[in-house]
Amino acid sequence: MSKNILKVENATMQFGGVVAVDNLNLEINEGEIVSLIGPNGAGKTTAFNVITGVYAPTNGCVWFDEQKIIENHPQGKMKKLYKGQHAGEYTHVTAPTPDVVTKLGMARTFQNIRLWKSQTVFDNVLIAKHLRRTSNLLTATFRLNRKEEEAQRADVERLLDIVGLSEAKGELATSLPYGKQRRLEIARALATEPKLLLLDEPAAGMNPQETNELTEFIGQIRSKLGLTVFLIEHHMDLVMDISDRIYVLDFGKLIAHGTPAEIQSDQRVIDAYLGVAEDA
Repeated sequence: MSKNILKVENATMQFGGVVAVDNLNLEINEGEIVSLIGPNGAGKTTAFNVITGVYAPTNGCVWFDEQKIIENHPQGKMKKLYKGQHAGEYTHVTAPTPDVVTKLGMARTFQNIRLWKSQTVFDNVLIAKHLRRTSNLLTATFRLNRKEEEAQRADVERLLDIVGLSEAKGELATSLPYGKQRRLEIARALATEPKLLLLDEPAAGMNPQETNELTEFIGQIRSKLGLTVFLIEHHMDLVMDISDRIYVLDFGKLIAHGTPAEIQSDQRVIDAYLGVAEDA
């Protein structure tokens, strides 16, 4: 049986009187590709921000690799404003910053590409590798970290080969076509050596051919690197082709969960998001 790598438990994210994520519960097992879908404004990216430490949830907790890494409960004025459930079940505050969450083994990309524009393709990935560097100022000054640096550079070469960007390694990141910039952003996330990769709308802005290539590419990431993938996506062909399971949010609430076939036939999902295809 596969190990549970991510568990979100009763997570609520409330901004003033607005509940963006409402009592979210989900689980992801090692080796799965799981998608989170729903209409614009459903709370998908907010959920990612809670999971990765960008936001401390108003209430609830997040487990990663069978360890509780995030926990919070309504505090201050939110005690009176809180509209969610389970307000009394969580008593601790555990709020790691995104860099700490990344070091634990969780990496993500964003809706808008966030590459280092003045750096080459190679250096974009190498800088991300520095998260795992063990050297300090002293060892770096006297080049005592040479073996580690050589190993990291070799690993960058390997990652660029996996994502098909080896020939472009000396080019500025912003000179790449859009689809390759997306691949570079994923390569940079992979450089942090994650166990779980979160992709926030990786196909956004892609044409159909680029989307098909991305679908194949995400499958290769799982097979070649043994990663677990959790993605937000609006391209339903990609989602249905690649997902083992799908969670559906609407107005911050989970309305469905199941296999692609189950989600496609769920009337609540059809009404809220998928709609019904018109007859030809």
